[in-house]
This record gives sequence, structure tokens and C-alpha cells, in this order.
Amino acid sequence: MAEKLALPLLLPNPPSPSKPLFPSHQRNPTTTTIPSSSPPIAPLLHDFLLHEHSNSNPNSKTPPQPHKLHIPAPIPRTRTRIGKSRDPNRGKPWSNHRLSAKGQQILNSLIDSKFVSSNLDQLLLQLYDTHKDVVGSGIESLSLDILGIIKGLGFYKKCDLALSVFEWVRNRDDCESILDGSVVAVLISMLGKEGRVSAAASLFHNLHKNGFELDVYAYTSLITACAGNGRYRDAMSVFNKMEEEGCKPTLITYNVILNVYGKMGMPWNKIMARVEGMKNAGIAPDSYTYNTLISCCRRGSLYGEAAEVFKEMKLAGFAPDKVTYNALLDVYGKSRRPKEAMEVLKEMEINGFSPSIVTYNSLISAYARDGLLEEAMELKTQMVEKGIEPDVFTFTTLFSGFEKAGKDESAMKVFEEMRSACCKPNICTFNALIKMHGNRGKFTEMMKVFEEINACKCAPDIVTWNTLLAVFGQNGMDSEVSGVFKEMKRAGFVPERDTFNTLISAYSRCGSFDQAMAVYKRMLEAGVTPDLSTYNAVLAALARGGLWEHSEKILSEMKDGRCKPNELTYSSLLHAYANGKQIERMCVLAEEIYTGEIEPHAVLLKTLILVCSKSDLLMETERAFLELRRKGFSPDITALNAMLAIYGRRQMVAKTNEILNFMNESGFTPSLTTYNSLMYMYSRSEDFERSERILREILEKGMKPDIISYNTVMYAYCRNGRMREASRILSEMRDSGIVPDAITYNTFVASYAGDSMFVEAVDVVRYMIKHGCRPNQNTYNSIVDWYCKLSRRDEANMFVNNLRNLDPHIPKEEEGRLLERIRNKWS
Repeated sequence: MAEKLALPLLLPNPPSPSKPLFPSHQRNPTTTTIPSSSPPIAPLLHDFLLHEHSNSNPNSKTPPQPHKLHIPAPIPRTRTRIGKSRDPNRGKPWSNHRLSAKGQQILNSLIDSKFVSSNLDQLLLQLYDTHKDVVGSGIESLSLDILGIIKGLGFYKKCDLALSVFEWVRNRDDCESILDGSVVAVLISMLGKEGRVSAAASLFHNLHKNGFELDVYAYTSLITACAGNGRYRDAMSVFNKMEEEGCKPTLITYNVILNVYGKMGMPWNKIMARVEGMKNAGIAPDSYTYNTLISCCRRGSLYGEAAEVFKEMKLAGFAPDKVTYNALLDVYGKSRRPKEAMEVLKEMEINGFSPSIVTYNSLISAYARDGLLEEAMELKTQMVEKGIEPDVFTFTTLFSGFEKAGKDESAMKVFEEMRSACCKPNICTFNALIKMHGNRGKFTEMMKVFEEINACKCAPDIVTWNTLLAVFGQNGMDSEVSGVFKEMKRAGFVPERDTFNTLISAYSRCGSFDQAMAVYKRMLEAGVTPDLSTYNAVLAALARGGLWEHSEKILSEMKDGRCKPNELTYSSLLHAYANGKQIERMCVLAEEIYTGEIEPHAVLLKTLILVCSKSDLLMETERAFLELRRKGFSPDITALNAMLAIYGRRQMVAKTNEILNFMNESGFTPSLTTYNSLMYMYSRSEDFERSERILREILEKGMKPDIISYNTVMYAYCRNGRMREASRILSEMRDSGIVPDAITYNTFVASYAGDSMFVEAVDVVRYMIKHGCRPNQNTYNSIVDWYCKLSRRDEANMFVNNLRNLDPHIPKEEEGRLLERIRNKWS
């Protein structure tokens, strides 16, 4: 695997106009085709930026066939920014005191419901005639009236009519002088607010091609239109072209492009380089700039950088406002630093800013993300006492926190409280429900929630699809991952950075490492800039393969300024060491966490519990668990399952019961992993029949046992000579749709050989080969080992010498290995 990892891991530079913005990749039948992360740029703007026409037609591809899952037809998407009113006018009446009396009269006629387009020429001629005889200021006053009329039409959402007015003026030879960049800027802004970016780009390009002088305001309006519709790379391309043309950006232009950098997840050093360029151009940042920079810190959890910007903002003489404090709170929330978030709240209140629902939601998110759910609930109580009613984001954040901790009952209580408060679920709520059911393996319930989205007049968003991809990925269902991805594209959704990150994680969880890396390469080819989440997804993929050397290289690259590592980065490195059997390295990293050289974050301590448990290091596992509790962090279901697993493997029943009691008292919902650990413990004990009773309990709860569940129960019966019961469980496993693996068959082979039933053992080997399951070293080891234990060396040698008759594809080296094993056992 390692030798295949020739990856271009360095972050690419922002898109440049010298290259195609949206390269058209040919469909390769052997690989997953992933389009670029934003819709194709308008063809005319593409021509303006590149001076060439694209021959590709993104709409000509045959849509993929529907996946086997029943997924309802999508509802067309609408982009609505959270907290923003759908009415851009905020209910204010139209007033423009710069319109002349005649101009106001013309505007009133245009917005009248009885107006017909055929009267446009007559109305505008009246306006022209009114101004043409005014000495000196006629052209100026006409220009102001045209601008005012176009603004007014935009206010009343008559964009097409505004365009018609503009075209009427533009097509008159004697009226060219009354149009300027301000009018163009207004029209482009108008089109952008309506989501008509392609129309805005076409207008811009046509004017540029015809020699119309486009100023900084027109450029800034187009950049803003692209950014406001999520087309960040298009916005970058327009900005680059603007600089090429020698048009100097204004403070507003820089503020918009810095916001785009933040949305694109650009590395912090590139963001700061742009700020320095702005300062060198003689443009000083304003309060909006500083607020934008703080917001840019959210995606990479750059709480230290956000604090520095906050400090610089004060030194520059700008007083933080409510937006500043809420943005800083959000950074600390996403960085899982609730204590620092509370300090910001105190400062905010001291400076006379009352916390809002946004403030409390950020604080609740900070505590919930860190597993401090009691504190999160206390904050909800506080906000209610202050007269602030929880909203859908409050309830959804709490629901997600309990779900992640494995407290399903508490999560559903939050959901019921939300309904009782007549708070209507939004798409974020549905996504959280999908995640909960999917994580518990309840796929039927999960898909019911998906169907309910449409019934509640909601529309699946990109997060919905990413959640489905993640759920199927973590359950190792690679065909479902591919199917959902096809459905997502068929529904008109274009993969974004988070989708690529999710696909990398999903395929690597399914064991498809090469496919995960192919997604990563395609992401770079599509011009999507990797961010911290991308690095962490790639590191997680490497960790599953135990590729610790490659993981260390990526960590070094991140530290060199590409991306600031966080707790998830180091968690993946711990997994890489554990899976690569680098126990010494793992323990060295653990010491760095315990001593505080690396911040002992809750996520890292929980990871230590998990990797030490998997490595069967009892003392180290208990130390990590005690450190987690000492730091005041709450263990989640994963950490508790790790403790159960190591105690269960060692038959430490009393300790196992302690963990189970703690889970019950704390409201944790046992997961399939919980039950599998218990089945494992009992399968090795005198009370082995209890394994099947636990299996029945899983089924009664509506959970779907996995192959580990069935293999564990079969082992319990086989090791006790109860082959009939083991065969019954095998039949039940097949009936449930789970295909037996080598471990399943090896359990039967070892059991028969241990009872000197070598004919039956060989029959099992023959059966597994016939059904496409290749025997492994353990299969044949168990047979020759038992021959040797029974002092039947000649029969062991005969078995190996005749093995090719049983397994024609067995390698010669395997035959030699087995003969050597017999010699060693005998000696």
C-alpha cells in the first residue's frame, strides 16, 4: 500500500486565470467521476477570463441510474443564509430623494400592475425629453434618474424590467454618456441577489467586450454575486482578472475576497498574505475586515489566530461589536474550548452587549462538542431565564451532542421537548436524526427520516447527502456509498470540499484505500483546496493501514505552515502507530499529551483509551481513562466500549460490570460494539450460552448484528463441542444476508480438528473454497497443529503433501511453511 502513495499532498495555490477554472475531466469507467465543487462558470464570463471558449458541455452527460435505495425526487434547492430575512428590504418602504419628479412618475408607472412592456419606449422617451433641454445639468440629472429608476425596480424585484431599461439606454447613441459603472454594479448586485450569477456574468462580459469602461464597483459587485451564491472559485477568478486589468481593489473588495478565502478554507498564511498586500496598497482594515478575519478562523479551529486578530482590532482603535464577540465565540466553540468561550461572554456583557440566541447557541455548541452535556443543558436553562427562547439550532445542537455521546434516550428527550415547544425541525435536525439511526445500524428508520424531509416541506441539502455517505462508509457498505454518491449527483448536487472529505473517509473505512486516495487526487484536480478536515481525512485513511511513516510526513508538512494540526490530527497519528504496531512511538506521543506538550484534549484522551485497549495494554488504558476523568471530561460511548473490550478480553467480570453500571446510571445507550464485547467475554467463559442470549437481545432491540456478533456466538458453541448449535447460528447468519468469512470457517475447522474429526475439518475447507472464501494461514495451521499435538506427524506431513488436491491454488511457499511448522512443532 505504501508504495502506491505517490500523493501530491502539498496545498495548491488559488486558481489562476491562466488555467481553466473548471477543467472538464473525461469520464473514466474504472474510477469515480467527481465534478468540481461549484457550478460551471457562465460561458461568457469564462470567455472573458480565459479568452477561449470551452468545448465541454456539462449537461450532456447521461445521468447515473438510480441507486437501489428508494430516494424521493429532490425538491429544488434555495440558498438562504441562516439568520437572514428572505426580504432584503427588511420591510422598509422605497425612498430615493435623488429622483426627479418626472423620474418618480416614470418609476411609479413601471411598477404599476397594469404596465405593459410595449409602453417602455414611450415612457423613457418622456423622461429623455424632460431632461434634454436642461442647460448644463441635463445629462447629469438624466443619469441620476436612470440610476434611481433601476434601483427602484430592483427594490420592487423587477429585475428583468431594470435590465430592459438599461438596454434601452445603452442602445441609444445619444445616451451612452449617462451610463457608468455604478449602474452596472447595481444591476449585477440585483442579479446576484436573485441567484442569477450566469446572467450577471454574461452582462459583465458583453459590456467589457464592447469597450464599456467597467470600474472597481462593477468588479466588486460580480465578485460579491459569485461569493453570495457559493461560487467561491469563480469569485477568486474575477478578482484575479480585476488585478490583471489594473483595476485597484477597494476596502469593500478586499473584505469580500477575504470572506471568500475563509469559505474556501485557505491556509492562514495565504489569508494573512492577502491582508498584508491590502495594507501595502495603502488600504487600512476596518471593523468588518477584522470580523471577517475572526470568522475565517472557524474552519481550521484557529483559536490562537482569532485571539491575535481580536487583540490587533482593539489596538487599531476599533471597538468590538456583537458580531465580533459572536464570531469569536463561534471560533472557540468549533475549537472545543468552552472555558475561553465563557471568558468572551463575560467581556461581551461587561462592554454592554447582551448575549443573543446566536451567542448562547455558540456556547452550547462549545460544551456539547466537548461532551460537557450537563453544562450545555445548564446554559439552555440560563438563556430561558433571561427570556431567550431556544430555537431549532439550540435543540439540534443538544440533540447531536447527546447522540454523539451515545445517549440516545437523552437525545430523544431533547427532540420531544423541541416538538412540545412547537419548534419546527429544520434540515439540520433531520440530518442529526439520520446520523443517529445510521450510527446504530437502523437503516430502515434512517431512510424513513430521509423521506420525511420532503413530507415536512424541507429539502435535502449537501450535509444530508454527506451524512448518508458517512454513515454507509463507517458501516463498510462501499456499494451503498457509491450508490448514494450517484443519487446525490442525479439530484443536482455538486460535491463540495466536505463531500470529498466524507468520501475519502467513507472509502477508507470500507477498506478501499486506493479509492479513497483516488478521490483525494480528483479533489486536487478539480481545483478544490484541501483544508484541515481534508488532511485529517487522509491521515485517518493512512492510520487504518498503519502507515505511520507517511502520517508523520503529513504532520510535518502541516506544521510547516500548510495547516495547523488539531486534536483529530494527533488522534489519527495515535491510530497509525497502534495499527502499525509501533507501541513505543504511541507511548511517547501519549507522554507528550499527559505532560501537556500536546494539549490533553478530551478527544485525544478518548483516542488513547481506544488505541491502548486495542493494543491490549491494560495499565495504559486505565491510565488514559483516569486522566480523562481527572480532567473533568465525560467519557463517551466509544471510550466506555474500549474499557469493556479490554476487561472482557481478560475475563475481568467485576470491572466489566462496573462500566456497565456506569453506562446505565449515566444514560448511555449500548451500541452493537458494547454487545459484541459482552458476547466475547461470555463466549470464553463457563457461561458461554449467554452469548446467544445477548444476540437475541440485540435482535429484539431492532439492531442488526454484524459478522463479529455471529462469529463470536459460533465460537462459543464450537469451543464447547456444540457443533449443531454453531451450525444453526451459521444458517441464521446466512439468512440475514451476511456472508461467512475466513474467521467463520476457521472456527469450525479448528473445532473439528481439536476433536480429531479431520475428515469433517477438511470438508469445511473444501466448502469454503467452493464458495469463494480463500483459506488463510490459520486455516491450515489449526489442522497440522492438532495432528502434531496428537503425535500424528506422518498424517500431518501427508495432509500437506496432498494439500494441492484440496486447494489447487495454494502457493508453494505455503506448503514449505507448513512442513517447516510441523518440523518445529515436532522438535
